[in-house]
Amino acid sequence: MLFASAPWRHDAFRLGARDMSAPTIGIGAWGLVTGVAMVKSGLTIPVALAMSLLMFAGSAQLAILPLLAAGAPAWVLWTTAACVNLRFLILSAQWRPYFGQLPRAQRVRMAYFAADLNVVQFMQRFPQQRPHPDQVPYFWGGAALNWTSWQALSIAGILLGDRVPGHWGLGFAGVLVLIGLVGSMLTDRATGVAAAVAALTAVAAYGLPLKLNIVLAIVAAVMVGLLVESRSPRPAATPVLSSISDDQT
Repeated sequence: MLFASAPWRHDAFRLGARDMSAPTIGIGAWGLVTGVAMVKSGLTIPVALAMSLLMFAGSAQLAILPLLAAGAPAWVLWTTAACVNLRFLILSAQWRPYFGQLPRAQRVRMAYFAADLNVVQFMQRFPQQRPHPDQVPYFWGGAALNWTSWQALSIAGILLGDRVPGHWGLGFAGVLVLIGLVGSMLTDRATGVAAAVAALTAVAAYGLPLKLNIVLAIVAAVMVGLLVESRSPRPAATPVLSSISDDQT
């Protein structure tokens, strides 16, 4: 695809980074909280760094940390992480009309860097589901800023975690950051209903052991979200090139 070899040279790359700049502070704060939480849970610095760089999934990392501290068996850890990241199966299906024709190696690289907010920003910029030369550089602009802000603050949290006093309450700060990020993603009826179902299910199943209420809430939210999405009309397409040129004027 055009500009795929050097996406940073394209105007759409800068536009993607600019669109992602608004939630960068929240993403960085979430990364900081996750880095501190990994060290506080007993992980060594090398293991925590490896988890941050290889896993790159903050919600899954936070979900399994209390299970690690509680000595949960490996199958519970794997199941929890898989369920938390189950949403990426849905998100990848949304990417397919745009990137399905790309080489597999390129799609694998993009899959590693893709995150929830990248999908939200991308779908808002390209609502018409068909390939366009601006899409790959736009994706990399947003993904590069998102990954860099997350990893920089996550690594800082890992390296400084032992020096952060417990009474600072960063755990509660992490919850507030998550609420803010989730709130910014509630852009349609499907996501709103899914969020409500997840919250109600998590509270109703709070008595389950090993934080399994979180797993149950995720499964319920995904199922309800897919059901609502399948019955919702598609948004009207907007001209991509005109929207980009308008932003540059």
